[in-house]
Amino acid sequence: MSCWPGRAALQLAVACACVYGNAIAQDYARVQPGVELQFPRDHGSHPQFRTEWWYLTGRVKDARGGELGIQITFFRNRPRVAEDNPSRFAPRQLLFAHAALADAGTGKLLHDQRAARAGFGLAEAQQGRTDVAIDDWSLSQTAGGYSAKIVAREFEYALDFKVTQRLLLQGERGLSRKGPLPAQASYYYSQPQLAVSGSVTVKGEKREVSGAAWLDHEWSSEYLAAEAAGWDWIGLNLADGGALMAFRMRDKRGGTLWAGGTLRTAEGRLRSFEPGEVRFEPLRRWRSPRTRTEYPVALRVRAGDLEFELKPMMDDQELDSRASTGTIYWEGAVSATSGGKLLGSGYLELTGYWRPLRL
Repeated sequence: MSCWPGRAALQLAVACACVYGNAIAQDYARVQPGVELQFPRDHGSHPQFRTEWWYLTGRVKDARGGELGIQITFFRNRPRVAEDNPSRFAPRQLLFAHAALADAGTGKLLHDQRAARAGFGLAEAQQGRTDVAIDDWSLSQTAGGYSAKIVAREFEYALDFKVTQRLLLQGERGLSRKGPLPAQASYYYSQPQLAVSGSVTVKGEKREVSGAAWLDHEWSSEYLAAEAAGWDWIGLNLADGGALMAFRMRDKRGGTLWAGGTLRTAEGRLRSFEPGEVRFEPLRRWRSPRTRTEYPVALRVRAGDLEFELKPMMDDQELDSRASTGTIYWEGAVSATSGGKLLGSGYLELTGYWRPLRL
């Protein structure tokens, strides 16, 4: 893997950005109220902002009915060091990527990660359209949606994601608050109910798959609030064609520092949730045999008048990404039920349980 020899340099650059970040924060672009997101421009990279990610999750089945959870994430980071250095090796933009495959049949999670400085034709995040790649890992826009190709150590993805609904702007027309201060915000939109087709290959066995996926694209220059330890987040494709995103930012005592979310009904009606309208209540915890970290993998969630229970496809969906983004977290396929009926399915992300998250 040609990206990995520079990993230590990348980690050093990120460390420098963390140490000096407050002093140079004014040099980053800021999230501003009243800015209207513009497409197709905002599908692409925003290199003047500190942090950005494109996040794809999905639930698919193979021809035998086997259930799989798929996750692909590309991160872009502007460390704001060495920007005046004329060398092509200066790490002006850093790219990271994670990919994971959860197999309900085996109960195993396979995952891999990449990291590189942008440039040299090996790693790029294009402006104006979604087109991000690290070597032979890529996510790009197509005429009808997106295409992803991942060649990991233990699995491969060759997947297409067809757009079936319009974009869902999160928060206030795409500005999503993440804390009690107005500056603690991001630009954020989702593309729910993507129709998935293509193949997943594991140990040389190619499996044709189909299902539904969710894409998030988010960018910002702000750190988490000083009191924040991490977040709980869900993105659900609802069984009736609707879509739900809900999250809470946790403080270091485990309480809720901030919360929010958006519901789009099958009829297209939008509802944004205030912090007091969202609640995550743990129902069952799972302890990782590797890190001894406990995660609330089963939850009762309330978002406005909607209340449901989340159940994981399997308990062990812990991701160790210390080699790229420096943290360990739980990110997994879940199903949501209400009154004994399937409400929807999607992904749950639990960060800051291993250690308080630094972003």
